[in-house]
Amino acid sequence: MSNPPVLLEISDRIATVTLNDPERRNPITGNDMIAALLDAFAKVQADPQVSVMILTGAGPAFCAGGDIKEMNDPDSIFRKEPLAAAQSYVDGVQRLPLALYNLDVPTIAAVNGAAVGAGCDLTMMCDMRVASDKARFGEVFLNLGIIPGDAGSWFMLRRLGHQKAADLTFSGRMIDAAEALEMGMVLEVVPHEKLMDRTRERATVIASKPPRAVRIAKRLMRNAERMDLPDFLNSAAAYQALMHQTEDHHEAVAAFIENRKPNFTGR
Repeated sequence: MSNPPVLLEISDRIATVTLNDPERRNPITGNDMIAALLDAFAKVQADPQVSVMILTGAGPAFCAGGDIKEMNDPDSIFRKEPLAAAQSYVDGVQRLPLALYNLDVPTIAAVNGAAVGAGCDLTMMCDMRVASDKARFGEVFLNLGIIPGDAGSWFMLRRLGHQKAADLTFSGRMIDAAEALEMGMVLEVVPHEKLMDRTRERATVIASKPPRAVRIAKRLMRNAERMDLPDFLNSAAAYQALMHQTEDHHEAVAAFIENRKPNFTGR
């Protein structure tokens, strides 16, 4: 491709990451998309000026998932002997869920169109999802005789619960934005032309909060998914003790007492 596979824009503490292979509906294989996404996520994580990230797709689709034509290529990673193919997943697409899971900033998927297979899973890897009324979702792996090899099942179960995740996984059916909203898969559905404005509105609210506290709150939620209550309480106490020593906390308290808008600096 002559154009970069991923675009990264940072403004007002909001990072916008755009999958940028619209002619092929933004697949994550058959191009340099995975490496470019990993690079963008690393830049977001390392930038203290970023408090929230929006993930979206260029053109009419969010992400078509894996390139099915590549799956038919005898020289592709999909046709390697099993151990080599498994390692290709570990070294490739499976790095995406780890990178998104480990991001300390909240993530919002602005789902502008079809999110299919690994593309559907990519939306579920984000903390929140806002959908265009043109969005469609499909956990379609079984239709191709394969399974979600990218941690999609792990995220589906946690986002939707067992029964809804099972329905989407075992049926392989596509659902529209309205059904995704009914299932609790997305926060809201908005007219297509208002998708990015509405998503940025949500991101702006997050970006207005103390930057360090936002990142620690994200870490705390991540801990809550895997810790039992006693260990989690210890973690929360330690993080809270750190937060009480930040300049932004002191500023927030002073602003509340003085009845004014706080000025957060990220310190």
